Amino acid sequence: MKLKNREIDGVIFDVDGTLLDSMAIWEDAGARYLRSAGIEPAPDLGKILFPMSLDDGVAYVKREYHLEESEAELREAVLKQVEIFYKEEAPLKKGVRKLLEKMKEAKVPMIVATSSDKEQIEAAFERLEIAGYFKEIWTCTDAGAGKDKPDIYFQCADKLGSTPEHTLVFEDALHAVTTAKQAGFPVVGLYDRFSEEGQDELKELADLYAGDLVEATGKLQF
Repeated sequence: MKLKNREIDGVIFDVDGTLLDSMAIWEDAGARYLRSAGIEPAPDLGKILFPMSLDDGVAYVKREYHLEESEAELREAVLKQVEIFYKEEAPLKKGVRKLLEKMKEAKVPMIVATSSDKEQIEAAFERLEIAGYFKEIWTCTDAGAGKDKPDIYFQCADKLGSTPEHTLVFEDALHAVTTAKQAGFPVVGLYDRFSEEGQDELKELADLYAGDLVEATGKLQF
């Protein structure tokens, strides 16, 4: 897969699990809130909450820990923990900076497509000094649809001035890889421990599969 000679004219990056090692916060946010309130969470709380929606998780924590706060107040408090994580802690995944620099040198324009909050991603990128590599951070809210629909990928390609078949997408989640592939985009599928389920399918669907961005960089032709 070449990134020169017009085979690839633009690149779309997912964020959580792809550029940032950030999926753990959705397992840990409830426990962080409880500790901030002086309550010690059960050791397995994160594993219980991770597959739940935010609202279901909030309801569970309120019920199990007999909290006086309303669910709306708890939801806000949990989201505050997520916000703090992105602004102060969220680390880059292995190999990110080297790959972004190689793409910049190859003059391949890059954009972000994320389901996360734009301000939080901007704060993390500024702290990690990678904001300048991207033309824009485009969210599912901006696109008007989640990654189960191709809208965000088509819109990002348009912003890059490229076409789907010449726009490479980096994703770690099976549903997102499936959507991008069905929409005609070449895809690099990446391993993330929080997307463990469905790895065999992801490997089959992706045009290129890699355990991390170091491996992906080695497999791409610049």
